Amino acid sequence: MAAEIVNPRSDSSTNSATDEPFDPAFALHRGGKMAVQATVPIRDKDDLSLAYTPGVAKVCSAIAENPELVHDYTWKSQVVAVVTDGTAVLGLGDIGPEASLPVMEGKAILFKQFGGVDAVPIALATTDADEIVETVVRLAPSFGGVNLEDISAPRCFEIERKLQERLDIPVFHDDQHGTAVVTLAALRNAAKLSGRSLGELRAVISGAGAAGVAIAKFLLEAGLGDVAVADRKGIVSRDREDLTDVKRELAELTNKAGISGPLDSALAGADVFIGVSGGTVPEPAIASMAPGAFVFAMANPNPEVHPDIAHKYAAVVATGRSDYPNQINNVLAFPGIFAGALQVRASRITEGMKIAAANALADVVGDELAADYVIPSPFDERVAPAVTAAVAAAARAEGVARR
Repeated sequence: MAAEIVNPRSDSSTNSATDEPFDPAFALHRGGKMAVQATVPIRDKDDLSLAYTPGVAKVCSAIAENPELVHDYTWKSQVVAVVTDGTAVLGLGDIGPEASLPVMEGKAILFKQFGGVDAVPIALATTDADEIVETVVRLAPSFGGVNLEDISAPRCFEIERKLQERLDIPVFHDDQHGTAVVTLAALRNAAKLSGRSLGELRAVISGAGAAGVAIAKFLLEAGLGDVAVADRKGIVSRDREDLTDVKRELAELTNKAGISGPLDSALAGADVFIGVSGGTVPEPAIASMAPGAFVFAMANPNPEVHPDIAHKYAAVVATGRSDYPNQINNVLAFPGIFAGALQVRASRITEGMKIAAANALADVVGDELAADYVIPSPFDERVAPAVTAAVAAAARAEGVARR
């Protein structure tokens, strides 16, 4: 469902924020990128008396008597809160709540444009994990779901876990799970193209932050043969004594081969490289991978290895950039995932729902599957409906749907 543009901006020859010549990014953002729009008209006093007092009192009383009616008579069942503390915003890092707001607005309009889901950006002036949890819990009665965004690791894991424990609506950290879903979809198709199963593949992930940890766990859940994860100090392995609790758990789940040392050593003979770190990987390390390898260099704006170099050694190359084929972009996942969850009023988003989303996304490619087309474009209108339907069906199958 495309969003209606209700407040078009006029271009200006100068940018008042910088007093510089016209900048299209500033022009687009002037006045904000979104607004609240009424779904019912108020044309006369009769409309007013129904939309507000006294008519609204009847609806309030009915909801007070039966709280489940809030889903039918308010926006709750179709609106998501997009929540951040501004500590890990894109490649900008910790820029604070105000500076993160344009990104949250952008996320909200992507929800609407690509999934027909209304969303409200919420930037919090705290970085304390417990304060964030308590704040979101108190805001939750107004929303059908919570999308956590750009919250730094390792606090993001704790915040998501605590919110999932306390709320009966979907809580989803897109930096973790959206990335993992799209990665799995692309990897499934790459494996299919090469005639291999996921269980035959050994992957190496560069980056042990939110995305890297989530991708590793999710790929193993989906049946990947093995995965090793590297942080700045090398492979996350059981013999390291400097691991955080999150990485210690990761070490128990991953790296069956028992590899230790730097990233380069793990890449030797590996079938898959997944980069979510922003670091660089030297060409000899990519060259040492197994024949027919897959390289997903997803850092933006500069991939861990340049696609031209990766293509010299890999059968399939993907990036996070829109100017190369096979863009791994979260917008392929989160709008449909939330649309499906809200459609059936799911109490949470399960691993099965995420795997269903990845499978549906992979299936959109269909007979068009090729080395330069293992994942569809965000503008493919088949994507969101396919993901929505798959997620809704999985929610029903797993017993978390409430309608």
